[in-house]
Amino acid sequence: MKKVYPIILTPGEYGYTVTVPDLEINTQGTDVIDAIDMARDAIGLWGITEEDLGRKIPEPKTISMDLIAHYSDEIVTLIDIDFIDYRKAIDRKTVRKNVTLPSWLNEAAEKEGINFSQVLQEALKEKLKLNNA
Repeated sequence: MKKVYPIILTPGEYGYTVTVPDLEINTQGTDVIDAIDMARDAIGLWGITEEDLGRKIPEPKTISMDLIAHYSDEIVTLIDIDFIDYRKAIDRKTVRKNVTLPSWLNEAAEKEGINFSQVLQEALKEKLKLNNA
């Protein structure tokens, strides 16, 4: 799920403070590139945390930079984020699942040295149409 949020970069003594008005979150970066990277990371973490808590990630209120209140020395820009890709990139924990299958199938697979976890992951990705995960 991709979204685009406006951000405001405010110059300061040690870089930039970043404000994401739609989400009411802030971060900072040492320069513009770092600030944009930090903004994307803050938005990604905030979004997947909302999902984990059972809440919906809100749509951006506006992507028109003319409608974002800011001072003349601030930079207003847009940040895109793919929350699915972001989660895949940082959420590497594994969970244990028990499965039940016929003993003849288990024996045949073990005889061939098949990795059950790998086969299950591949099948789930295919079923969920997540082949690039």
